[in-house]
Amino acid sequence: MDSFEINKIAGATLSALLLAMGLSVIGQLIFAHGPLLKPGYDLPVPTEAPAAGGEGGGAAAVAPLAERLAKADVSKGQANTKACQACHNFEKGAGAKVGPDLYGVVDRPKGSVEGFAYSDGMKAKGGDWTFDDLDHFLANPKAYVSGTKMAFAGEADPQKRADIIDYLHTLAENPVPLPAAAKGAAPAAAPEAK
Repeated sequence: MDSFEINKIAGATLSALLLAMGLSVIGQLIFAHGPLLKPGYDLPVPTEAPAAGGEGGGAAAVAPLAERLAKADVSKGQANTKACQACHNFEKGAGAKVGPDLYGVVDRPKGSVEGFAYSDGMKAKGGDWTFDDLDHFLANPKAYVSGTKMAFAGEADPQKRADIIDYLHTLAENPVPLPAAAKGAAPAAAPEAK
């Protein structure tokens, strides 16, 4: 190859690069934008949905547990525990799975199932599993017991939690009575006619 051919190739390459640079400069002049007032853009801020049937944007008022338990359905509660059955046993003497046995859980001391390795947070929690404790734990296990091993994120629906708790309370030889305003309570709402 002679020097004339090499000069033609180098000239063509240089011309192509100059053309690309020139088009880039012209394109920036045509499609230029002004300086940004603020770099980037704002991300959308999540807003809380207004309460169903409620006024304003506040959080929905949750009925007291005793009222929710009065309306609870044991069969719905049993159906709502289908996902729980992957990790927990519900039969007497069935033993622990990934999670502790839930037979007789109401009024049982927290972290007391023999042979189950509870988290340090659960061991430190102390006390017995009351209806209220179960409601708070089922709503958000990680918030109720810091460092819990339970992977369940929680049940947001308060009535579903009440159904589950009503079912769990039946899983005992001698079930703990429901709170006063729940099923079978004194007829305070229906006074005697005279």
